Amino acid sequence: MQKLSLSQSLQQKLSPQQIQFIKLLQIPTAELDTRIEEELEINPALEEGMDEEFDQKEEDPFADEFDDDYKDHNDDLDIDTYLQNEDYNGYKMQGDGNYGDEDREMPLATSSSLLDSLLQQFGYLQLTEHQRIIGLQLIGSIEADGYIRRSLQAIANDLAFSQNVFTDTEELEEVLHKIQTFDPPGIAARSLQECLLLQLRRKDLSDPYVILAIRITEEFFEEFSKKHFDKIQRRLNVSDESLKKVIDIIIKLNPKPGSVESEAGTVQYLIPDFILTNNNSKLDLTLNSKNAPELRISRSFADMLDTYDKSSKQNKSLKETVSFVKQKLDAAKWFIDAIKQRQQTLLKTMNAIVRFQYDFFLTGDESKLRPMILKDIASLIDMDVSTVSRVANSKSVQTEFGIYPLKYFFSEGIATDSGEDVSSREVKNILKDLIDNEPKLNPLSDDKLEKILNDRGYNIARRTVAKYREQLNIPVARLRKQL
Repeated sequence: MQKLSLSQSLQQKLSPQQIQFIKLLQIPTAELDTRIEEELEINPALEEGMDEEFDQKEEDPFADEFDDDYKDHNDDLDIDTYLQNEDYNGYKMQGDGNYGDEDREMPLATSSSLLDSLLQQFGYLQLTEHQRIIGLQLIGSIEADGYIRRSLQAIANDLAFSQNVFTDTEELEEVLHKIQTFDPPGIAARSLQECLLLQLRRKDLSDPYVILAIRITEEFFEEFSKKHFDKIQRRLNVSDESLKKVIDIIIKLNPKPGSVESEAGTVQYLIPDFILTNNNSKLDLTLNSKNAPELRISRSFADMLDTYDKSSKQNKSLKETVSFVKQKLDAAKWFIDAIKQRQQTLLKTMNAIVRFQYDFFLTGDESKLRPMILKDIASLIDMDVSTVSRVANSKSVQTEFGIYPLKYFFSEGIATDSGEDVSSREVKNILKDLIDNEPKLNPLSDDKLEKILNDRGYNIARRTVAKYREQLNIPVARLRKQL
């Protein structure tokens, strides 16, 4: 038996304008120029220049008549639909991932990749056709960091199944040794130990310390990696001075030879979104000029509506033309408004951060940083935490003490014996200083670090010390041991 039921549900909706603003807010300054150029290309109603007064209602005699034709562009958008498909013409930016059927030509930097370099060197080898196929398969198995992690037997199986080429591990090993002579040194190694040995064997073999380094890497690699130097000394009967020189040779080797080629042409520049200056203890905050582009609605495009006003209003093609013009004019107005709203939100959020961390921005003393979370700033500016998060993400500020990412100023609070809260950033700095000045032969364990911090008045647990140490990319005490 069927029966009717009535249910009530609450759904969040985002308008296209809100979607556009969210996307513009979260991109950093470096990408804003690209986004604006893209919008200028796809919208002829938008152009660069000083803003001009433009009242669309006055300029648009067909507004009422063509509302029905254009109402779809003003409908609210269900957020679920938006998350599933972000393909909205006029609201796309590089990195969104869905560009529909449009073919966009993106300029590519010309640079030689690791694969190109290896193939070029491979061409100089005198090989049979059978060996050439094996060599190409081996080069194709090299990962981005320069290692071959697939077993030789698995590579032999790949050749048999995919290319009908039959070989064995001995022949693969023979061709692999030829590839391992390529630059960069250590390429095509199957383990870190082999990678280091390949590099050591290219050094001056008349140097006794290089010979000793090769022997330690071959015979005592596990002890070396765990820094059990006393065991190595006892087994080889070497002095502290000799072992120090050997360790210095090994630690200067490259554990990821592939990264040398892949990162050679990659240069990233940090463009600050905000500029903070100190004028006699008065902090002045300004937006980077790239965040405030001069955009306006094209007057010639707006004048088209005046021309169509004098034409027949019953013409179907005219209605379609006016609908197109209205769509582009509205899209241009929304984009300009979104840019302005972005500027206001950025300034409002950053001003709140400056007020909250005023002592730090005045002096540059990291000990003056106060514990601050996203919710603190959201409460100050009466905005949602997600909005503050989008502003803080990938944004930076230029101060007299350097350029800082906004995320740097957000930290947890650690209680002290006096009952006050201090920033975890301060505790991390103290932790780093303790480790930098610890006895190298007997590094401080996490338990000892916890005791020292507690003695200084910071109520911190050992697991928190371990967490902060890992965030600072500092290894455990055993791996920090030095002779």
